[in-house]
Amino acid sequence: MPNSPGQCPRPNSPGFNKEKFMIAEKDKVVSFHYTLTNAEGEQMETSREKEPMSYLHGANSIIAGLEKAMEGHASGDSFSVTLEPEDAYGVRNEKNVQRVPLKRLKGIGKISVGQVLNLQTNKGQVQVTVLKVGRFNVDVDGNHPLAGKQLTFDVEITGIRDASDEERQHGHVHGPGGHQH
Repeated sequence: MPNSPGQCPRPNSPGFNKEKFMIAEKDKVVSFHYTLTNAEGEQMETSREKEPMSYLHGANSIIAGLEKAMEGHASGDSFSVTLEPEDAYGVRNEKNVQRVPLKRLKGIGKISVGQVLNLQTNKGQVQVTVLKVGRFNVDVDGNHPLAGKQLTFDVEITGIRDASDEERQHGHVHGPGGHQH
């Protein structure tokens, strides 16, 4: 029996689009566009001029607050979510601002303010931003550049599909918008 006007198609009826009715939940690949703004309303980045970003829901591969906001949304949904630092890139930790002797940075070449460096520490590799370059030392910040900031994401979910067995095993999306092996 065909669907009446205004009714959703039944799962096994002609015209049923499974992807359209999937929701963002564990082990789904969610593709989306976003525009990120700070508390002052200034646009910080957007994906709208590129391919949509894709992630494996439930694999902790995007910031926790954004993944939580995606939960239960369907393909075609658009929404806005404002995240406090704790749910985004964390609060700033002033202990992550340190002075490093230039002699420890041999082989890097010319170092300038704003440059992002990968430093080897006793806790593994850490990405830092150069704050100040002196004659003998460099001041670096190991906080994420967006740490301590309230952020608003304007999101448009462009697609949802089941993750492949390989994607679930690897914990990330393969192909467009995801990880390339």
